[in-house]
Amino acid sequence: MSLRTLALASMLLGGACSSTTGVSPKGGQPTALTTLPRALSAGEASTVSSANAFTFSLFRQVVTTAPADNAFASPLSASYALGMAMNGANGSTFSAMRASLEFPATMDRQAIGESWSTLTALLTSLDPSTDVRVANSIWWRQQFPFSQAFIDEDKRWFGAEAKALDFGSAQAVPTINGWVSTATNGKIPTIVESIPGDAVMFLINALYFKGSWRDKFDVSRTTDAPFTTQSGALQVRMMHRSGQVSYAEGSTWQAVELPYGNAAWNMTVLLPKAGTTANALVASLDAPAFAAIVGAMRERAVSLSLPKLRLEWERELGPDLTALGMGVAFSDAADFSRMSPSVPVQISSVKQKTFVQVDEEGTEAAAATSVTVVLTSAPQFVDVTVDRPFVLVIRERLSGTILFIGRIGSIP
Repeated sequence: MSLRTLALASMLLGGACSSTTGVSPKGGQPTALTTLPRALSAGEASTVSSANAFTFSLFRQVVTTAPADNAFASPLSASYALGMAMNGANGSTFSAMRASLEFPATMDRQAIGESWSTLTALLTSLDPSTDVRVANSIWWRQQFPFSQAFIDEDKRWFGAEAKALDFGSAQAVPTINGWVSTATNGKIPTIVESIPGDAVMFLINALYFKGSWRDKFDVSRTTDAPFTTQSGALQVRMMHRSGQVSYAEGSTWQAVELPYGNAAWNMTVLLPKAGTTANALVASLDAPAFAAIVGAMRERAVSLSLPKLRLEWERELGPDLTALGMGVAFSDAADFSRMSPSVPVQISSVKQKTFVQVDEEGTEAAAATSVTVVLTSAPQFVDVTVDRPFVLVIRERLSGTILFIGRIGSIP
């Protein structure tokens, strides 16, 4: 069956392969397929489940509010950055962030942090033929009294680089952006445009992925072909390949899975059938639904046509996260007292930028997410100075009965 257009591509962690050998891309000697070197711990399995649930919740929210636009998000990157911030939260703020990130209420702060630490080490070392990098950093205003214990925990659990900066210096923004550019192999050159006067901390995650297809597309077969959008047809460079791939279909979709390298990582392409849309497909997806699609895949002979793609995307995720229940973290009621015990702070912004390129060789993708922490605004007092004639009313509050009313024109 021909898949003529790319409707939705998401790179997610694939399950362990059932065999340990496979056919090499050109039909040569079998090459080793990656298997999990050990079983996931209960905490790691819970973290994967939570991260995947958050992936679909956040992406549905993004697509719902921008239905006609391209969207290429990394909720996992947002999870890392917000996880570092959540480690500084207490009380209802911590509970709201944990629930919005889809972690179970039974997982406490330490269990979440430790599972992130060991899972990250596992993911970045699974397949030496695929370049997967996870980097975290914390940048804070010099002399601001952040808790050293909070910073030390984020360094231990998230491997975060942590550094105080002179936020008023001309070098502060280039320093932060330089770190992001390096961590994303130059694909996300900037994440911070300027530093607001009330900003006291940036918590930043960077993800980088580069994988070569296990079975590459033949460049000589790439042709110009139409790609139908909501506003009409475009001419795109369409790649073609025929062969055995993992395939599944339902009443409203077709799906193929394309592995990278030693098959620890893959791209799943979901194509809505005629009569439905990519937006409707996204709306129907959650972690169990996606797992069911993956579980239904079987090897089939497929003639695949897939467009080459290069996309840059950015979004302020604060409104999306608020819609998912994290609003308290962005409000004056935020409790980040584990992060800043003596000065109240809150999150003002969660900004994400992404990059993806899909071609005959494989895929390169990157994401950076920045959580900006600012001073909680002081209460805004309304100035009332009774220094001129005024009216006063004395009343009973519950029934509303007025006992006295007066106009005071002078003070005897």
